[in-house]
Amino acid sequence: MSFFKQVLATITGIIITGIIAFFLFFFMIAIIAQFSSEKTQPAPPNSVLYLSLDYNIIEKSVDNPFEDLDLPFGMAEKSIGLNDLLARIEAAKTDDNIKGIYLNASTANVGFATLKAIRDALVDFKSSKKFIVAYSEGYSQKAYYLASTADKIYLHPQGSLDFRGLGTSIMYLKDALDKFGINMQVVRVGTYKSAVEPFTMNQMSPANREQTMSYLNSIYNMFLDDLAASRKIQKDSLFRYADEFVIRNADDALKYKFIDGKLYKDELIAEIKKRLNIDNKKDIPVVSVLNYGGTPTNNKDKSNEIAVLYAYGDIVDGEGSIEEIGGDKLSRELRKLREDEDVKAIVLRVNSPGGSALASDIIWREVDLTKKVKPIIVSMGDYAASGGYYISVAADSIFAEKSTLTGSIGVFGLIPNAKELLNNKLGIKFEEVKTGKYATMLNSWDKPLTEEEKAIMQQYVNETYQTFIKRVSDGRKIPTSKVDSIGQGRVWTGEQAVALGLVDKIGNIKDAIRAAAAKGKLDSYYVKEYPQSESPFSSIFTTSKDKIRMWMIGEDLGEYYKYLKELQKLTKHTGIQARIPYTVEIY
Repeated sequence: MSFFKQVLATITGIIITGIIAFFLFFFMIAIIAQFSSEKTQPAPPNSVLYLSLDYNIIEKSVDNPFEDLDLPFGMAEKSIGLNDLLARIEAAKTDDNIKGIYLNASTANVGFATLKAIRDALVDFKSSKKFIVAYSEGYSQKAYYLASTADKIYLHPQGSLDFRGLGTSIMYLKDALDKFGINMQVVRVGTYKSAVEPFTMNQMSPANREQTMSYLNSIYNMFLDDLAASRKIQKDSLFRYADEFVIRNADDALKYKFIDGKLYKDELIAEIKKRLNIDNKKDIPVVSVLNYGGTPTNNKDKSNEIAVLYAYGDIVDGEGSIEEIGGDKLSRELRKLREDEDVKAIVLRVNSPGGSALASDIIWREVDLTKKVKPIIVSMGDYAASGGYYISVAADSIFAEKSTLTGSIGVFGLIPNAKELLNNKLGIKFEEVKTGKYATMLNSWDKPLTEEEKAIMQQYVNETYQTFIKRVSDGRKIPTSKVDSIGQGRVWTGEQAVALGLVDKIGNIKDAIRAAAAKGKLDSYYVKEYPQSESPFSSIFTTSKDKIRMWMIGEDLGEYYKYLKELQKLTKHTGIQARIPYTVEIY
């Protein structure tokens, strides 16, 4: 008996020691990171602001003390919030130490609304008469869209420039699911509610193709309009160049006036030195936008606060994670801001494809209550669709970018049936014991829904859709019949949504802040962002086994990881969903 006690004590000691060592390890890493990582810093005299997009651009910056260390599981990933990126470009505009921007971008892995916001900030920067020089070994279409704002655009002599028009693709999984013996049972409302199509079809439905082409053309028109204005090239010519794919290399780009010259890196450095009037033997003073500590001038009248509340990610029930909109968490933030007498107006920044219909309604209620107490204005990012639109409709007014994807007024439920996989392929069977006819209706994957159960689920979906329509009708002052006709799950761009009355104005977050100030009759105010940053070390404790596993899978799958991630997202969502059709990636 004493032997087993000793074994148990040894095992317990090992476990406790391991836990202590784990926390000590990360504590030491955190201390090292705290002292080794570069802090935000002022720009040196006669310098350039270096802007590259080879890092993640998220909606709001998150402190990460590990980003300068080579750590696994995505913990050292460099990122910057769009909020800080725009603020630093704005600050550089009036910073006497900064003479210009060096834009070095090959790719830009962001949505078009985010891209447009950055581009507008660069255009505004140029009003200071400071220079922007763009250079790359190869421009993607999105990177070139930003580079087109520059005074001079240069390309490596052997480089490339991608200009073929915009496109998107959707992966369909029905045949693969059939092979596994999984049947996705769907209940939905909306002709265009195509979030479930990849699981139930092998090709795009005519309705989905129609809406996809519609919003793609809307974004493409904006894209070509902006390029035409910046490069002084006719829009019709741009369309033809892309359609015929005539621009492929540096010579083509120069011939068609897409660039101003072909340069090697040493020649580019020499030109920037010439602009700064620096001796060729000296280095160029430079500060990265990641580290630049400049902040734009902000009125410091502490009695008039405009709160900017960020809501980005999937909408989920409960608290959610740092990358999700938890219905309970966001509602609590709204209540606090509503009850804070120093907060005179609120801007709700929404960047979400939607999610839980219930959580969306919980948030909607708080927005509606807030509007009765103080102004609340919505600013839309890349997405504010389905549930993302649901939480927006009660606001006083809504601002969107031209390329924001919004609308998608429709709901669905997705119930997997793995009877073929479990029973026939794996030999796994279940026996039920229940006290009510419907007690196990949604608790097992090994049986199809009965006709009665389908009818019950369809009733849930229909009722949720009618509630959704009413919320839109009440908030936007549109008859329910019209909401239904432009709803049906259809996705619209911000530009289209303005014409339909779903959005009030095209504008960015600064426009929304100005509107909030005007609505609140504030001559002077200051802006504060919410929710307040969590502990920079919180990522240590949220790096779960699942997160580590998915990171490792992502390393192996590379670019195909995004498809697995989308599949995981949709299959884990329970209850009635108000979501945009998949994640739209335009390239």
